[in-house]
Formats: sequence, structure tokens, C-alpha cells
Amino acid sequence: MGHLQVSPPPPDAELMQIWVLNSQTELRGLRLALQQALAAYTSTVSEPLADIPDRMVLVATELATNAIKYGRPPTEVRLLRTHDQFVIEVADRDLSTMPELVDTRPVNAGGRGLLLAQSFSLTVGWYATATTKNVWATFPMTPES
Repeated sequence: MGHLQVSPPPPDAELMQIWVLNSQTELRGLRLALQQALAAYTSTVSEPLADIPDRMVLVATELATNAIKYGRPPTEVRLLRTHDQFVIEVADRDLSTMPELVDTRPVNAGGRGLLLAQSFSLTVGWYATATTKNVWATFPMTPES
């Protein structure tokens, strides 16, 4: 098992939107709302985001699923942005465990959400506050060359 970077997301990240989830049945709504938020942003920029929104939706879904399944409700999913990156941050109320990269399980055994987040994003990290455990991932605001 590996460990993730322990730090808050970039300090200049500003909140764009937040969703509160209490069950896995709300994940579909999260995916749609996140796609809409990213589409609204895309309409204000000249360069299309290519596959960035798809990667962000997949990572947000994976992280939210982990938080709902293994954490304590409610789960909060936040979309933030810096001057050149998007940030997906997912918080739950379980302070008794820390996120770990699981790379030794069989592929069909689950537990690979953080590995997927690492491969689809620029950076993945986590931190805790007095009441929440937060996992975050960053994505470029422009397609990579």
C-alpha cells in the first residue's frame, strides 16, 4: 500500500460549486451537475477542454463513492479552481481512517479509486480538519499538449 501527499489543495483555489450527498443514488445527479458546471465554464473560454471534464467526472464519482461507502455522511463534493487548474475535493466525516493507495488487490476486488484518481489527474492529496477527511485531485484547465 502506498500513501498520498498530505496537504490541502492549492491555497489559491476558489470554490465554484458544492454538492452534498448522502447515498450512492445521488451519484448520477452529481455526474450531471458536474458536467453542467464544466460545460458552463467551457462556454466562457476559447479552447475546448477535450477529455478533461470526462476525467474529472470519473474521479469525482470514484472519490464520492469511496466517501459514501467507507466514510461517514454527509459527503461533500466541491469543484474549485485556481488560475490554471480545476480541483475536485471530496470530504466525509470519518476521521478514524486515512486514504491509502491499494495496488495489491486483484483488479475486480475494488479499492482502486485513488489509483485511478492518480492516473487521471495532475496531483492527488488529502488532509483532515477537526471534522472532515478531505481527498482532492487537480486537473488542467486547458488540454495538455
